[in-house]
Amino acid sequence: MDDIATRLRERLGLAEPVQVDVQRGEVESFEGFDRERIEYRGLEDDVIPAFLFTPSGHAARGGVVVFHQHNGEFHFGKSEVAGITGDAFQAFGPALARRGLAVLAPDAISFEDRRAAVQGTEPDMYDWLQHYNAMSYRLLQGDLLMRKCLDDAQRALSVLLQTTGIDARRVGVAGHSYGGTTALYHAAIDARCTFACISGAVCSFEARLREGTGILLFETVPGLARQLGHHDLLAAIGPRPAMVVSGTQDKYSRDADAVVARVAGDFITTLRVERGHALDQERFDAMVEWIVARV
Repeated sequence: MDDIATRLRERLGLAEPVQVDVQRGEVESFEGFDRERIEYRGLEDDVIPAFLFTPSGHAARGGVVVFHQHNGEFHFGKSEVAGITGDAFQAFGPALARRGLAVLAPDAISFEDRRAAVQGTEPDMYDWLQHYNAMSYRLLQGDLLMRKCLDDAQRALSVLLQTTGIDARRVGVAGHSYGGTTALYHAAIDARCTFACISGAVCSFEARLREGTGILLFETVPGLARQLGHHDLLAAIGPRPAMVVSGTQDKYSRDADAVVARVAGDFITTLRVERGHALDQERFDAMVEWIVARV
């Protein structure tokens, strides 16, 4: 299904991955892992802050870029993946680094330290507007937020490979909700992702439009629903391993089972629970174990 990757890249005007200059920061040590704040430049010469997690005392045997969730909390980004704040079941950085993986957790555009008005983990009343403007300003100029976000994602994977020296055959992407959507699209268009763990993000456009479910600004691309569906993106990931985590009561993954059923091949592992959108201990643990087993 390489054609999906080619067509989506052409539709977005998305360039191929590039080498990235990285500014290294201070390393803090914790039980079982080290955490380093780093910065690198994006497509628009914007600064992208991220946390890099590595195992203590030994080299990582593989790695993963973890994209953070949305949850209407624009003041949380990399720090939630770090377990510093927010939902404990988003703290994939420490959990995976303690299991021997290198983890990169970048701030998405208009989240945490990539907000224009304020930085840090305190909310600002105009956070939502900055996120909206990130889409609308680009549309006004004939550009797309998805192009920027996926270019950011490609750079994150490049940075993870460059800074850790890990085996390129043992690196992938993961995320829940907004992060899961990013991981889904990124893995579909970037063959360097050797696996993808996607939670709370696989749902047909038909189901979302029928139920009046909100559409991420990331995914607001004119005519996109006429060109592809989430089953096409999953198919484009194969035969590389993918995990799809969903909840029957989650409107953002309402028909994930039906979407997966449309994809040929046995490269997809599924976990479907009778619960809602927010992650819980069962799903968090299952995602960690699946990712660890891939490297």
